[in-house]
Amino acid sequence: MRAPTGDQFQLSSGAVSATVTQVGAGLRALRVGGVDIVETFPDNATPPSGCGIVLVPWPNRVKNGAWSHNGTIRQLALTEPARGNAIHGLLRYRPYELVELDESSVTQAASIFPELGYPFELWTTVKHSLDADGLTVTHTIENVGDEAAPVAIGSHPYPKIGDVPTGELTVTVAARTHFDVDDRLNVVGETPVDGTRFDLRAGRRVGELELDDGFADVELDGGRASHVLSAPDGRRVIVWGDDAFGYVQVYTSRTFATETSSDVAIAVEPMTAPANALNSGRGVRWIEPGESWTVAWGIRHEGFTA
Repeated sequence: MRAPTGDQFQLSSGAVSATVTQVGAGLRALRVGGVDIVETFPDNATPPSGCGIVLVPWPNRVKNGAWSHNGTIRQLALTEPARGNAIHGLLRYRPYELVELDESSVTQAASIFPELGYPFELWTTVKHSLDADGLTVTHTIENVGDEAAPVAIGSHPYPKIGDVPTGELTVTVAARTHFDVDDRLNVVGETPVDGTRFDLRAGRRVGELELDDGFADVELDGGRASHVLSAPDGRRVIVWGDDAFGYVQVYTSRTFATETSSDVAIAVEPMTAPANALNSGRGVRWIEPGESWTVAWGIRHEGFTA
């Protein structure tokens, strides 16, 4: 029986291996020397809690699924019906087509056609590429329509260090401000993290956290944003993004299908724009007809042995 996430692409580069899915161009597994460094799920399952999916042409939520464009209110499908929002873009359940495959990389492509609430036509590719240090994911979006299109990109990995309970790991998030939200998780303000429970810059034990929160003013080092999950023995998994990824969402789940039901999973989601960006305009890239935009993020490992 075919997997509900379509074709499964097995990649390897030395001690690093990965499984990438056709549906959603998702990351279903990433391992170093046999140790999982992202949460995975069975090949006969759909991605739990957005595990590994690509978020295009917007990440996170659009309040009420509505936004204004050239004086017209555009109404997106409410894909988060319990909260009355549109969430995570238009491609998370759609199959991509294979463009190129070799031992260590796969490139897939998908079209976004004009539809309810998003009247634009885009061509997007996603390349997952492995090397000895980990994974690089490169996104390119081309506007193949006849008017400028608003675009933002995100991804939804759940980093882990597979032989250590995630609750015992420490997470460090390089962000100076936090988005305040209402009971539907829609943004109502932004405040500095200094002196609050949202200050994760010095590291916090994952098991102590309850989060579904967005962060901004992400600190860059050498043109990259880096958010770190570390084990007591010094091993580290780093979720990084290039300078376009100025935002990050951090989400903890105690109902995710983790190996230990009492443990916690943590998503660290690099984003080029925050929640409700189609309304605020913050972080949105307007791509002109015939123009393309390329960004990259990835996951590195440190301290692991093959």
